[in-house]
Amino acid sequence: MIAWRSIARTFQRHYAPLKAQVRQLSLLESHSHKLLQEFKLPVPPGFLVTTPEQAKHVVSVINGPSVIKAQVLAGGRGKGKFNSDGQSGVRHVESPTEAFKNAANMLGYYLTTAQTPADGLCVDKLYIVKAISIAQEFYFAMTFDRQQASPVLLISAAGGTNIESNIDKLHKLRFGLSTGITDEIDEYLQAELGFSDSEMGDIHQILVQMFKLFKEKDATLLELNPLVRTEDGEFVCLDAKFGFDNAASYRQPGLFAMEERAPEQEEEHRLAELGLNYVRLEGNIGNIVNGAGLAMATNDLISLYGGKCANFLDVGGAATKEALAKAFEVLKNDERVKGILINIYGGIVRCDMIAEAIIAAAAEMGGFKCPVVVRLQGTNSEKGLELVSNLFVVESWLIPLQVERSGLDNLIVEAEFEKAAQLIVEQTPRVES
Repeated sequence: MIAWRSIARTFQRHYAPLKAQVRQLSLLESHSHKLLQEFKLPVPPGFLVTTPEQAKHVVSVINGPSVIKAQVLAGGRGKGKFNSDGQSGVRHVESPTEAFKNAANMLGYYLTTAQTPADGLCVDKLYIVKAISIAQEFYFAMTFDRQQASPVLLISAAGGTNIESNIDKLHKLRFGLSTGITDEIDEYLQAELGFSDSEMGDIHQILVQMFKLFKEKDATLLELNPLVRTEDGEFVCLDAKFGFDNAASYRQPGLFAMEERAPEQEEEHRLAELGLNYVRLEGNIGNIVNGAGLAMATNDLISLYGGKCANFLDVGGAATKEALAKAFEVLKNDERVKGILINIYGGIVRCDMIAEAIIAAAAEMGGFKCPVVVRLQGTNSEKGLELVSNLFVVESWLIPLQVERSGLDNLIVEAEFEKAAQLIVEQTPRVES
């Protein structure tokens, strides 16, 4: 999952400076459990349901206390709230009737946690597992420390929802991908966490299988939270979160076929398929820029003048008219966007082609419904600016323009960078902090 704020991800931010942004595969908990089962890691029996009737049937099959978990790409579900009944995204039920009632108040409703958007995420799947009698919760994770160029094991005896307030109890042990879990690691954990010899046999097997999964599946993060010790002395993985580098997709086709995306990630995914780099931000000024450096400079300049960007959208050096049309479509469908800045420095991308895409977008949308500031510099910039200024299409890409004059009045051409950024901020309503 990429929506959670896990301890391992916090570790990565502080100890592993990110050199390049990568999109990572996100898995729901039900998929994560299947992956753990594949590598013989202990998980309780679980069932995925999409209706209250199915939830009732599953709990009758379990024939005992059960736990119903909302399946969303966000952590903190146990402390979250549904907009239906104000209860959390993780619920204990004692009977099939109780399961039906709770599922009816979860499916189709929005769950808000500390890691979701303010309006929450709509829940359309529930994962139901047999309730486990818990004696103690642990936190086990594997990730990478890029500063040390080494994988690292993160372990705490204070797992579950308490882990974020117990960072000081986190043990950090580096290991090698060629050596795996060594006797030294086992000895350290037994001494620090007080496992008995018989418990240490189970812990060692869990660590070995974690390492096997981590290595064979090209994981960047494997987090078991909580790994619990039951009242019967068994160890069971109740929840798991994963991170996988997108570069591993060609080696792991079955794994990436299970990908789930949050609604706000759909735009990023569609644009990535067209070769565009898109990152959703929290403001209301949409940007279409070519080049990551120019995109960052544009975002910084808009912020300097008091605006807030809704996105980071880099069309790159190989943008096509199709890709640009898709970029316009994404911004048009984003209700947050109240102004758009198109800032292109032409090199491989010709400014007249960008201008043609702008004109096509104006024609298709019947004019722009929000202010649009266009800055074109570089290859064919004069031709591009002329096309945009006159809203006239030349060559073979002729598209009839039947737009309202008011829609064209929203289009502003400005060749100077700082002035263009200032203009779009002035033309766009301010976002309240």
